[in-house]
Amino acid sequence: MSWIPDPAFGPEHPFGPQTLPYGVFSTGPDGFRSVGVRVGDHVLDLSALPGLPGQELLVGGGLDALLAAGRDTWARLRDALTDLVNADDEPQGAQLHPLASVRMHLPFTVGDYVDFYSSRNHAENVGRIFRPDAEPLLPNWTHLPVGYHGRAGTIVVSGTEIVRPAGQSKPRDADEPVYGPSRRLDVEAEVGFVCGGPVRSRVPVDEVESHVFGVALVNDWSARDIQAWEYQPLGPFLGKSFATSLAAWITPLAALADARVELAKPPHPLASYLDGGQPWGLDLSLQVSWNGTVVTRPPFATMSWSCAQQLAHLTVNGATVRPGDLFASGTVSGPSRDQVGCFLELTWGGREPVTLDGGVSRTFLEDGDEVVITATAPGPSGSVVGFGEVAGRVVPAPAG
Repeated sequence: MSWIPDPAFGPEHPFGPQTLPYGVFSTGPDGFRSVGVRVGDHVLDLSALPGLPGQELLVGGGLDALLAAGRDTWARLRDALTDLVNADDEPQGAQLHPLASVRMHLPFTVGDYVDFYSSRNHAENVGRIFRPDAEPLLPNWTHLPVGYHGRAGTIVVSGTEIVRPAGQSKPRDADEPVYGPSRRLDVEAEVGFVCGGPVRSRVPVDEVESHVFGVALVNDWSARDIQAWEYQPLGPFLGKSFATSLAAWITPLAALADARVELAKPPHPLASYLDGGQPWGLDLSLQVSWNGTVVTRPPFATMSWSCAQQLAHLTVNGATVRPGDLFASGTVSGPSRDQVGCFLELTWGGREPVTLDGGVSRTFLEDGDEVVITATAPGPSGSVVGFGEVAGRVVPAPAG
């Protein structure tokens, strides 16, 4: 039993006491932002609750101070919140807001952003589509987590409209490149890791819990026609940097203890800094909906590189990880077509259209289309841990 009067709150629901994700919300026209925790289909305002551990970290309208506070503070606060929401009596000052009545905001100031490429299924599929006459997997892929530094300034909170990007592309039947709005706009269903704790370089694989605060779904929107023309030899640029959507809710890493799994071993020994430690594969089940039609269900447990290995690789050269940094897994794809994490794979480069509910045919995104990505993971005692959705609707490119 709990004092929270929400039928969607309980261990049998994704946003019960086993999850307790953090977010930043506002109510009313003044736009004043508060830190909250999701309980069922409500938000519990933490700024109104006296006596919480680290209370002074929760009053700035964002999670920046909490991210910097470190693992011990995160644990004490989570323990206190778990006791509070499971109590029989309503605590003094408690304020619950229906989700439908609040506006969600980007919950922290994003520092550096790194996007990885850690699904072997996705990497091989993309290789076959983009380089049909070559080996689909490049030689370095099984030796290190391939990634690139993205653009933090265009990371937006879930629900933000996505303006169709423009750039150069080179159609197959054209002699010269052309400039204009992307005609092959795509999604990438990914899992993001929100960093915190002390500034550090060369993070060992067994210290990931001291530097990753939580997990959030990511859609790294991609303009495939722009990407295909520009990406060699230096990799993604304008085809990726126009928008990355981040879920409004950050599920604590501590909530995923029962979701941890072993990842498949590579075909050769790993460099020492990527080897060892506890398993940090995660058994997350993603779902991608296109205009309300579920088109694919990517399994995160099939990834080849874990968040611990990604963080170790990101920092092994002396680069630092700081509170507010974000790194994403790369597109999550399973072995079958109904498990892929992008429409490039789903339609095999646009050659095999999919049919949505109502008989509408699609290859890539058209103006007005909406994509929603959701996920769950196993929790303690048979419960289910939830993740806030990441959603976005495409709007036309500006005229001119």
